[in-house]
Amino acid sequence: MTAEASLYAAATVALQELCAAVRNSATRHAIGNSVSELCHHVFTVRAVVTKLIGISGSLRRGSLNTALLRAAAEFVPNGAELTVETIHGIPLYDADVETADGIPERVSALKKAIVAADGLLLATPEYNNSIPGVFKNAVDWLSRPPADIGKVFGGKPVAVLGASPGGFGTVLSQHAWLPVLRTLGTTPWHGGRLLVSRAGSVFDEAGRLASDTTKEQLRQFIEGFVAFVRRVRDLER
Repeated sequence: MTAEASLYAAATVALQELCAAVRNSATRHAIGNSVSELCHHVFTVRAVVTKLIGISGSLRRGSLNTALLRAAAEFVPNGAELTVETIHGIPLYDADVETADGIPERVSALKKAIVAADGLLLATPEYNNSIPGVFKNAVDWLSRPPADIGKVFGGKPVAVLGASPGGFGTVLSQHAWLPVLRTLGTTPWHGGRLLVSRAGSVFDEAGRLASDTTKEQLRQFIEGFVAFVRRVRDLER
């Protein structure tokens, strides 16, 4: 567990112990209503599941990045869940199509899924040292119309990860996403990086993560991001 996640868990346990004491009427009378109200928050709001959505930027059936997200779903901490999505079914962006037919159904469905999630994971391949065109195209559609950008992306905690057959693990692609995420008004997480290089040797033939080292890196990455998402969510309440 990362230091950040450990601190979050320890603070939660300490607060829950305090709130258990508050259940005693004499203690509640001594400390007043403010802490009692806080404890009500702990035992109700804290029970809310932290929902993550992960979008793979590859269309390939055997995508390493889709496999990475599936593996990530196995490492989400208690009280969190990760739904894995792809960009299949999203057409090339065409303003004439948007004007004539509106937002494609697949785009609308993915926008709703992002809005419903507390945090967003982007699993990006790297093509020609940058963002894959199909992935950027999908995000361009997701940002339409401009009036919806705030609702879909505004303040949304986002983390970028990636897997590549090459030796640099999508580092340039991940860097290229930063100005896009800033333009969309997201809240990027910079507390961890996951660059899976030589990914063909990290996954087995069935697409399962086979490297213990990468499993541990992925677990720490996901735990750190979930802790970040929870802090952002709590600050908004």
